[in-house]
Amino acid sequence: MSLILLIETATTSCSVALANTGKIIGLREINQRNVHAEVITIYIDELFKETAKHYSQLSAIAVSSGPGSYTGLRIGVSTAKGLGFSLDKPLVAIETLNAMAHGLIGRGEVDIDNNTLLCPMIDARRMEVYTALFDHSGKQVKPTAAEIIDENSFAELLINHKIIFFGDGADKCREALGHQPNATFILGFSNSAKDLLTPALAKLSAQQFEDIAYFEPYYLKDFIAGVKKT
Repeated sequence: MSLILLIETATTSCSVALANTGKIIGLREINQRNVHAEVITIYIDELFKETAKHYSQLSAIAVSSGPGSYTGLRIGVSTAKGLGFSLDKPLVAIETLNAMAHGLIGRGEVDIDNNTLLCPMIDARRMEVYTALFDHSGKQVKPTAAEIIDENSFAELLINHKIIFFGDGADKCREALGHQPNATFILGFSNSAKDLLTPALAKLSAQQFEDIAYFEPYYLKDFIAGVKKT
């Protein structure tokens, strides 16, 4: 038996799931800003009660490690580290864009052929997004980066490939890239803890664990505090 707690807080979605022997057995999530700290531990407790599982039965804790929201990542990773330390359970870190790519594949809601590239996007600032490219199997083919999107972005790749853009960053990029015939946009995609399962199982099998004492989220960019409006 491998019981895994999955935590996703990198975007406006606060999502936690329990997976047992490779299948999701419980899920709690809400897509709303600034509620992560308020609900995350409540959701986790509810999952264990609902599934009649106990914290001591965990094989590992998997967390979405970024890039994404600075505050959201801090809350998710701090929760995962706290549980891992107190329960003496290993910590598995999954890059958020990687989880999104596997999530789109696993949900089976879109047609993905061998020539299709997947482009998850997380909203950053203005026309900037955190993004990467993955092939039809979920293998990363372009490294994670913060990119400013304009009408020329991905132009060479779009000549020979269909690219599926999705995530909260893709919604705002549709106007810039929508003229490309090979660009497809999946609107309303919400990050979910269940999307961490496939890469988490691979890391658990390979025993690729993080050092709980020193692990930090993958911010990609330094945090810049905004000026509060009066």
